[in-house]
Amino acid sequence: MRQSIISLLSGALFGAGLAISGMMDPKRVRGFLDIAGEWDPTLAFVMGGAILVMAAAWLLQKRLIKPLFANNFNLPGTQLIDRKLIGGAVLIGIGWGLAGLCPGPAFGALIVEPLSAALFLGSMLAGMVLHRMANL
Repeated sequence: MRQSIISLLSGALFGAGLAISGMMDPKRVRGFLDIAGEWDPTLAFVMGGAILVMAAAWLLQKRLIKPLFANNFNLPGTQLIDRKLIGGAVLIGIGWGLAGLCPGPAFGALIVEPLSAALFLGSMLAGMVLHRMANL
């Protein structure tokens, strides 16, 4: 139960950060990606802040024997960069550029712009189902 509450609070904090930073606004995201036009550097500061927080978290994690609210760390077992990883990165980048959304902000955007967010999420879920079916 305690772990569920921590997860809920973490998700709420993440969602608040997405909303406050403008990451749920497809126009702002497209403006950030439009480096040849009217570039909006706002999200560069958001990403820079996220990198600083994550760097601090990795340093802290190395000093801890176990997480504060779990029995062990669930870290990736490999650092392999392969076709699947590169292909997934390309697909999420294309989707991010076309829709101005990525998976996390898309769920929050259901409140702000329900039609475009639902279209994006439906397409994303359809792609996940197709991927699962292809890998059976």
